[in-house]
Formats: sequence, C-alpha cells, structure tokens
Amino acid sequence: MAAMTHYAHGGLGLGGGRLARNFAIDAHRLGDIGDPGDRDYGLSLSRLIEREIIPRLMAVHAAEPRQPLTEAPAIDADEIAAFAPLVMQIDADALLAHVEAILDRGVAVETVMVDLLAPAARLLGEYWEDDRCDFVDVTMGLWRLQEVVHEIAARTPTGSAGPYRALFVSMPGDQHSFGAVVIDEVFRRGGWQTERISDAHTAALLKCAVDHHYDLIGLTISCDCHIAPLPSIIAALRNVSCNPQVCIMVGGRVFSANPRLAREVGADGTARDAKLALTLAEDLVRKRAWETVSV
Repeated sequence: MAAMTHYAHGGLGLGGGRLARNFAIDAHRLGDIGDPGDRDYGLSLSRLIEREIIPRLMAVHAAEPRQPLTEAPAIDADEIAAFAPLVMQIDADALLAHVEAILDRGVAVETVMVDLLAPAARLLGEYWEDDRCDFVDVTMGLWRLQEVVHEIAARTPTGSAGPYRALFVSMPGDQHSFGAVVIDEVFRRGGWQTERISDAHTAALLKCAVDHHYDLIGLTISCDCHIAPLPSIIAALRNVSCNPQVCIMVGGRVFSANPRLAREVGADGTARDAKLALTLAEDLVRKRAWETVSV
C-alpha cells in the first residue's frame, strides 16, 4: 500500500523497537487539535472514540469471512478490563508483545480486533469521562492501538492489487485520522490500490486529484461543524480530477446519523461501516464505467 500518511519522527517509549519507524506524535500538533483542559473538547473526543473510531476498528476484518467463534478461544470481560489500562501505560512494542501472546494461545486475529481492541478503545472514552485519564493518555493510547492494528492486519496475506485505485482523506479539523487508517486497510485487503492523506488541506487534496487517476476518493468527517465547506470541495474535486468519472464517497458519524446528507453535499454515497463501503464503492465504480461505455 502506498500510504501518504505523514508522521513526525520521534514518539514516546518506543526504545528504537520495530514500531518506532511508524509510531510517532508531533507534539506541536497536539495544541492544534484543541485545548486538553476544555471539558467540551473532552466530551467531543469521547464521542469520536465511541461513534467513529470503534465502529471502524470493528470493521477492519469485515471483508473477510467470519469463522465460527467456537473455533478459537474467546476473550472475556476480565481480560478486556486488564488490557485497556495497558494501552495508556506501556509502549507500542510492549503492547504488541501482549497481543502476540494472546494470538499465540490460539485466539483469532478477528477476535482480537473485535473483542479486545475495540472494547479497549471504548474504555478509553469512559476513562476520560470519569477523569481517570487525560488528553495525552487518550491520544497516545489510540496511536498505540493504531500501530497494533497495522501489525496484526499485516499478518494475514492479501492478494495482488486489482485495477481500482482509491484515495482516502481525513479532512482538516478531524481530531484523529484513525477512521481513514482503517478504511484504507479494509479497501487494501479488498484488492484496491490505496493512498491516504491525513489532515488534508484543500489545495493538497485538489493537487492529488489533478496529478493521479483515482476511481474513488473517500472523505471522512467526524464532526458536523466541519461539514460546511464540503459541497464546494467535492464540486472542485469533480472539476479538476484527471478522472472525469471519479466517484466520491463520504463517511463519519454525521453521515451515519443522516445518510441522505451525503447526497446533499454532492457525494455519490456513504456507508455505515467499512464492509458496506467496500461493496458500495465497487458498485459505484462499475456503474460509472458502464455508463461511460454506453454513452
């Protein structure tokens, strides 16, 4: 996958381990995200974890056939309760080692994704609401979970990339790019060639559309306060795209709550989870290609 994600060099507690090359946080950007001491901001972050990050995390392996739960050991509530604090307390390599130990005892990758990592992310939000952790704890925890997602997802081989190419973008103002990370992974595993931009400003996004041929551009918005410029951005993308038949999809909490809003902002569609997004995208691209041939 040709990921266009940009991470600052550095980070906390990686000790030069194998994840250090991927895991880092630009401390200067923490201040740009919002005021950690603002209680309204805390509630917004908690809602993002609950409504945006968790559903997409649970969809990482949605494109793969589910195995009966009886085929592998399960993860119980006590193990989740013990794991969640570790997300904020140990570095990414140590967290991955903990997950590897769970996988080694026969727990399926999908079970770890759905029954351990997603509930852990949910608990981070609950800890915030209960004043048991601060902004930095939550941010670091989410980045560590993201790194674990990348590592364990990479363990399941994927087939060769197909003809479709997609660009996934988390729009400016989104507090975290985790949603775009996961949707990118799901499409890649579904056979798409994918690229991703985090915190994409309009000029950079339009340049990508001019310079590269994409069958699909997916935009994620987690907060309705950032939706106002979206219609003009989508119109501009259609005008400048080197693929005049490009399909544009939108995703995020606001569209899950009101799917009709996707059409109102000028997008071709939206889906409530990554599996449905993959199916819809393929349908849209095939339909657009058929319409082009038929003209």
